[in-house]
Amino acid sequence: MSESTALPTARELPADATPIGDAPGVDNAVALGLTPDEYQLVVDKLGREPVQVELAMFSLMWSEHCSYKHSKKLLGTLPTEGPAMVLGPGENAGAVDVGDGWTVAFKVESHNHPSAVEPFQGAATGVGGILRDIFALGARPIAVLDALRFGEVDTEAEDGEIGARNGRARFLLDGAVRGIGHYGNSIGVPNIGGDLYFEGPYETNCLVNAMALGLVREERLIRSAATGVGNVIVLFGASTGADGIGGASVLASAELGDDDADKRPTVQVGDPFEESKLVECSLELLDKDLLVSLQDLGAAGLTSAASEMASKGEVGLDLDVALVPRRQEGLEPLEVMVSESQERMLCVVTPDKVDQVIAITDKWDVHGTAIGVVTDTGSFRIFDGDELVGDMPIPALVDDCPLYDIYPEKPSEPIYPAPPARIDAGLGVRDATLALLRSANIADRRPLFEQYDSLVQSRTVKRPGQADAAVLQVPGPPGLFGAIGAPELADAEAQRRAAGGPISGVGVSIDGSGRRVAADPYAGTVWNVLECAANLACVGAEPLGLTNNLNFGNPEKPHIAWQLTEAVRGLGDACRAVGSPVVGGNVSLYNEGAAGPIYPTPVVGMVGKVPDVTKTAPVGFRREGDLIALVGAFAPQIELSELAKLEGRALPDGLPAVDMDATVAGIVAVREAVRSGALASAHDIAEGGLAVALAESALAGGIGATVELAPLDGLDARTTLFGEAPGGFVVTGSAAALTTLADNAPVTVIGTVGGDALDVRCGDEHAQLGLDAMADAHAALGRLFA
Repeated sequence: MSESTALPTARELPADATPIGDAPGVDNAVALGLTPDEYQLVVDKLGREPVQVELAMFSLMWSEHCSYKHSKKLLGTLPTEGPAMVLGPGENAGAVDVGDGWTVAFKVESHNHPSAVEPFQGAATGVGGILRDIFALGARPIAVLDALRFGEVDTEAEDGEIGARNGRARFLLDGAVRGIGHYGNSIGVPNIGGDLYFEGPYETNCLVNAMALGLVREERLIRSAATGVGNVIVLFGASTGADGIGGASVLASAELGDDDADKRPTVQVGDPFEESKLVECSLELLDKDLLVSLQDLGAAGLTSAASEMASKGEVGLDLDVALVPRRQEGLEPLEVMVSESQERMLCVVTPDKVDQVIAITDKWDVHGTAIGVVTDTGSFRIFDGDELVGDMPIPALVDDCPLYDIYPEKPSEPIYPAPPARIDAGLGVRDATLALLRSANIADRRPLFEQYDSLVQSRTVKRPGQADAAVLQVPGPPGLFGAIGAPELADAEAQRRAAGGPISGVGVSIDGSGRRVAADPYAGTVWNVLECAANLACVGAEPLGLTNNLNFGNPEKPHIAWQLTEAVRGLGDACRAVGSPVVGGNVSLYNEGAAGPIYPTPVVGMVGKVPDVTKTAPVGFRREGDLIALVGAFAPQIELSELAKLEGRALPDGLPAVDMDATVAGIVAVREAVRSGALASAHDIAEGGLAVALAESALAGGIGATVELAPLDGLDARTTLFGEAPGGFVVTGSAAALTTLADNAPVTVIGTVGGDALDVRCGDEHAQLGLDAMADAHAALGRLFA
């Protein structure tokens, strides 16, 4: 900024000054997503009809995506306190204490509707947006995970038909995966895992949920509240364009329909190289203590970022859209305020530091510009040069959106049709196991993970597929380093290694089977949380906090309201059971189209503390002669199993109640056994049941096994082998290790590691599966990426 450039200051206006422009009226308000009653409430709050800029801003801030007006009351029932909690709901991301003064910031968010319309950019900008949430707290992004849901695919189609048989689902999968890989790989943040499901109800409305983690010293965390009357608002990053206009209201807060292609202009366009400069610039500004607060521009653009900063600080803002750098001529004030152009940040700076801030943004070539000022008016006043084009009380815009009660009612008829039968009912154990291994929901995810760089930054200890959860190194106690730069993170680890102490880390997992929740919203959500905790246990990680993304249909419909209400109740109960508070998250509603709603899909991402990253258990069998044990309170049922799906069975009406105390006791016992170094391998039993868990461990380790067990109490052999439930683990180790483990959880020794085949006998059922045959079946997903 040159010396002659004047800083923005609060404008003096006559008491009766009103914004220029026409009042579009209630019909335009409805077209923008407001109801007639909401429009009248806006009129009441303003004391007049809103002009065009104001109406557009209210339509965004009062949209479902920004206001959570159908879910906020439910979210208030979730547990948000815990011993490791540093930042909870309300900030850009949550954060937990991982020891030695370090905090891990993390969050999951959706980009579902944009990805269903334009999958490459929808998924890419979803990654960019969640990364900005992380470094807006002052944390350096260190990892990305993703949870993806698409329509049914056929992994056994003939080579010439693989595309035709999987048309839309494969198109969305290909675009979304390329978009995620493009953004994450380009910006230099490793993708360390995720989950992927293919189910019919996601055919029209895919789900793309992205989770990110960042690392920061606790004392370096920055909040987003605008404070200090007279302080300057600086916008930096990419120039503002017309892309993404209306995304929060047009895409994210409405059902998809036949006109999806018409919504492509509302999909944002991302540039990971621009964001990489934004990361470094933001962290340097914070390292030099130049900022009062920092906020990323995501959904609803300047409208949301600026008004939420003002609301948190209980101040007003004056903002001049004429000062906003633009990438195209002719943008109206309305378009500047609602644009969702990517790679932009907003900060509050004291006047004496503005020159330093602008100098650093110039250094990184991210166009820092002073566009406004903090005031004591309590209003958000929008100027276009000398003209007032909008004037709204901040509380009315941000806090006064009406919150709605929803009216849950369990449906009397099934919502979802039975899936297509892909195998004959009653297949033998060998054929059923191979069919499961090649099925889209179980086949090896390596072809997907190979699209991403999981090793960049050199802190990944367990890569995707090596263990049930990803593991990252975390720096040790502070010494000669002080802030958050990448060299200092590496120095921290070097110091810890030199001191000869254990290298600590974090375990990360993301889970969320919608099929379970569709069968029983309460029990299915509990199951998802328990599975996430079980994955962490397999790497010795104790849960510190959980982030969630609630993906549901239209909550104004009673059956969807029932799904949402029961799922949130299950989420809260399960979080209390595993001791993992909710640090924040996202709600994505109206995920449905003409064919009906998606499966209700509460995706949960969990972060846990790993005391020593050298003591984590892999999925794969490791040593010939190790004993194999079934551990935990495992009570499988066949009705919701992946085998039942392949046989074309409809969803059951409800699931058995889960004994959370017994299940959590088993999780804790496995976690402590892994931490002690006693177990050679550990793998939780998930889709496909015990038989698939054994096969996956054999394949991961390249070693066979001989297994023999009696059917579990009250169950037949088929349910024992292929049934599914939370709480079960397949572990290996010495006899002494398993005896010690049995002091804290149910343990049944069922076999021995060794050989080049998996030989399984349960009651009268018997099968022998060679490693080569299983590997060939398990590689089926690769055909979708060929």
